[in-house]
Amino acid sequence: MMEKNARATAERFNRRGFLRRAGLGAAAFGAVSTLAKAADARRKPNILLIVGDDQGHADMSCTGLAPDVKTPNLDALAKRGVRFTQAYAASPICSASRAALITGSYQQRFGNYWYGGPGIDQPRFTTIPELLEKQGYATGYVGKFHYGRDHGPDHRNFPLNHGFGSFYGFSGGRKHYLRHEAEAEAKFMAVKKAYKRGGQSLQQGPMWDGVERKDAQGLSTELFGERARAFIRENKERPFFLQLAFNAVHNFTHQLPKEYMEKHGIEGHHDWDPAKEEYYDWYQQGRYPNNPEGRAQYLGQLHYLDKEIGRVLETLDDTARARDTLVIYIGDNGGSTPIYANNTPLRGSKYTLYEGGIRVPMIVSWPARFEQGVVRDNVVSAMDVLPTVCRAAGAAAPGHIDGMDLTALLNGEDPALHHETLVWDTKKETAVRQGDWKLKTATDKSSADHEMVELELGEFLYNLKEDPGEENDVAGEYPEVFQRLKAVHARWSKNL
Repeated sequence: MMEKNARATAERFNRRGFLRRAGLGAAAFGAVSTLAKAADARRKPNILLIVGDDQGHADMSCTGLAPDVKTPNLDALAKRGVRFTQAYAASPICSASRAALITGSYQQRFGNYWYGGPGIDQPRFTTIPELLEKQGYATGYVGKFHYGRDHGPDHRNFPLNHGFGSFYGFSGGRKHYLRHEAEAEAKFMAVKKAYKRGGQSLQQGPMWDGVERKDAQGLSTELFGERARAFIRENKERPFFLQLAFNAVHNFTHQLPKEYMEKHGIEGHHDWDPAKEEYYDWYQQGRYPNNPEGRAQYLGQLHYLDKEIGRVLETLDDTARARDTLVIYIGDNGGSTPIYANNTPLRGSKYTLYEGGIRVPMIVSWPARFEQGVVRDNVVSAMDVLPTVCRAAGAAAPGHIDGMDLTALLNGEDPALHHETLVWDTKKETAVRQGDWKLKTATDKSSADHEMVELELGEFLYNLKEDPGEENDVAGEYPEVFQRLKAVHARWSKNL
């Protein structure tokens, strides 16, 4: 890919040289550039939305925050676009946050606060692919979908029922990285039943391929990358929208290819065997601080995630559509510290409304239209993806959404564009961010305890500009700010 980028740069310089030799000069070159930009503006761009799973705030090497991380392909994408340091998910867990991402709306509007919600079952909350298919886009979904309760092809949550023309992947939160066969799932469930063990099944069964379930062999990250590349090649002559939702780097990161483990000296952690142990005993063994190889396993899954992203981006280059493609990379929620994600310098983890639970990696790249190699501290939200994508595709975004169009920020016209206020509510915690201030409340830590993450009960006020690690509660010093933000949450809840 580096060689291709170098060739593209050389071609641009050669073009300028030709114009100079032909005696056309700077004015003519500017006219040609203007025509090129006008042509770019008339074309409908391809749109590629890539979603990572549980990735830490520090876990891209371009952040400079985690010295043990190497993500060359995400770094290259950041150089071709805008990277955000204060991008937020709408929830600290995947199912609720993904519902907000695909609808551009607070997921609480349609009943999703925590796991097990109804998902996107209300058709009036239009999805990104439903809006784009009306613009003539080919639409495809590859990877994990999880909006609420686990649903099959008869429910709106199933990708083929909310605007996607093709689907390959799985439903739910936790899928085995290496096993995707009906026989493996049946054997596992038989042992689980025989020993009367409760706990996650780890979903070892087949992948959905359309409305059929088919056995597959290989690492899920590589399987999803392969399908994504095939979709791009199949649709190279028409505009497409592809959502590529990896399950990397979610639980259970120890499920790595044998060759990678041998190369990096990783002994590994065994899968749960219901015949030998209780599920939660096994679950705790693989999580911080009990797994001495936890970080190495996490970095292994991150390696494959980054590698497949690079291969997908290279396919765009091969089809000569990279310049005309809007690529968005975003995490589904904050990094999961029990599986050794690094959220430096933020406090907290997935499952909580500390900054570490809701700030996510986010890169937006569209070389034909947006700035490149820029880092922005503006407060933005995953809900902004829908209106931004609609603007790019020439579609009208629904009026009731909560996200905002980031185009003017991304192209440099309005560098100050940001969300002044964002609100979160899981029924266990609430949070309001307004300017530099953040109100956070917590009334129930049962889920945090189960997932082995820290959570302090009570009501707190933080100044994130001065205290991004949320260490100093200043509610007593600024009672008027504390009360104002409580009122913001009350109004928001009432208006839902």
